[in-house]
Amino acid sequence: MNKDLVPIQADRPAIITTQIDAISYYRKMDTKATVEEMVGGKYVIVEEYYSNGLEVLSELKRNLLRKFTDKSFQGQRDYRSAFREASHRLLLKVKDNKLLVKKSPDIGWLALLYPEISEFYVSFPEVQGMNSSWQWYQKGIEVKTLDITLHPFYGTYFPTRFDHLKLFDKWLKKYEGSKHQAIEIGVGSGILSFQLIQNGFENIFATDTNKNAIIGVAQEIKRLGYENKIILNHGDLFENCDVKADVIVFNPPWLLAKHKLEEGIDKAIYYEEDLFPRFFTQAQQHLTPNGKIVLIFSNLAQVVDEESPHPIIEELRNNNRFRKELHLRREVRASSKKTQRTDSRENEKVELWVLGLK
Repeated sequence: MNKDLVPIQADRPAIITTQIDAISYYRKMDTKATVEEMVGGKYVIVEEYYSNGLEVLSELKRNLLRKFTDKSFQGQRDYRSAFREASHRLLLKVKDNKLLVKKSPDIGWLALLYPEISEFYVSFPEVQGMNSSWQWYQKGIEVKTLDITLHPFYGTYFPTRFDHLKLFDKWLKKYEGSKHQAIEIGVGSGILSFQLIQNGFENIFATDTNKNAIIGVAQEIKRLGYENKIILNHGDLFENCDVKADVIVFNPPWLLAKHKLEEGIDKAIYYEEDLFPRFFTQAQQHLTPNGKIVLIFSNLAQVVDEESPHPIIEELRNNNRFRKELHLRREVRASSKKTQRTDSRENEKVELWVLGLK
């Protein structure tokens, strides 16, 4: 693992360390009036019990759903944006790495991410996110294609469905080319790199723009004993990469962004318009003559909007750099057997593309 990882500091939720003009919310207060104040731009501090914050958020949802009645994909995105903006004005106070309200969860991230700050305010949704992340980090997530349990670091994307991993595993089992050097762009929680290692690849250069992903995978490879197999790099695409690979693996975001992207998980879900052109241009320079590019993608964007362009198809159609060697598709199963698929994802298929140089 490279020495440049030492100074990396984790990205963490924004906090407020100064005095603020805010309303204190207690049980039996007028929740509707409090929410109207919050929607209007006022901060609200949750007092007494953690559940009081849940009560305010429930009323906020009811309030906004009355205003955002459009059930289309864009309409629901607008609703979520409004909810996010207002809900982040609902605050909890933290002192000595603990939430002050009663019956609140014990979240280890508060001590790990803010060791130098003794007292601050943080938004209720951020606390919910940290709590969920902490549960996954402690319990771990079982990845059957790897036969190991991963412990994803805060702010790192990890899958809850594994159809795309099964596609990749299927391809890896049949791959007969050189396994000396691989590159993974967007290492995330490390799953694809670990699949490469378990299938005999000797050296992997793994990179991500998300600092927390690099920190988390660094912990995992130490725990799994993969330190001599993977070099980690915090950077954009092939930044700082001076190797050519037999296989370049990229599991990019699956939806074209129509909003300004935030760091972290937002960039694991949505991609900016220039991402794929930049990737293909740089990948061409980092591939051995007989090397393969393996892209794991989805038709979700086309399911949501038939007019949405498919960036891999666009590359093959408009440029003369790569040829398609293989295209596999697999239906996406619900993340739980109890889930009734009624949303736009019921027609989604994950895809595996293998491209070679022309």
